Amino acid sequence: ANFSEEVVESFPSDIPTGIYYGWACVGNGDVLKMVLSIGWNPFYKNIKKSVETHIIHTFKEDFYGEILSIVIIGYIRPEKNFDSLEALISAIQEDIEEAKRQLDLPEHLKLKEDNFFHLPEGKIANNH
Repeated sequence: ANFSEEVVESFPSDIPTGIYYGWACVGNGDVLKMVLSIGWNPFYKNIKKSVETHIIHTFKEDFYGEILSIVIIGYIRPEKNFDSLEALISAIQEDIEEAKRQLDLPEHLKLKEDNFFHLPEGKIANNH
């Protein structure tokens, strides 16, 4: 789930690029583990900064147009380039495993229940 250019531009400019972990919620759905990439994705030679959320869950359908709420909990590693797509995929899998380990810690699990993730009625999009 990629954030729009407007949202990316509103992120604090002093947040270091790299890979983060935290919690994500689509609409008023379940709060799920996520990995977040902030940066230029050097492997793909992006010229614009992006913020890409990988929710660690398999959705039955797309959720374009939904409200995506995230809480960034911690930092995994800096952004880097890769020699091959396979190396990139391997690093992503390692990032996901690290995120799962960290988010299972009691101090991180309690943040999953924060009221931040409960949208006011009427803010549910596409019946999710």
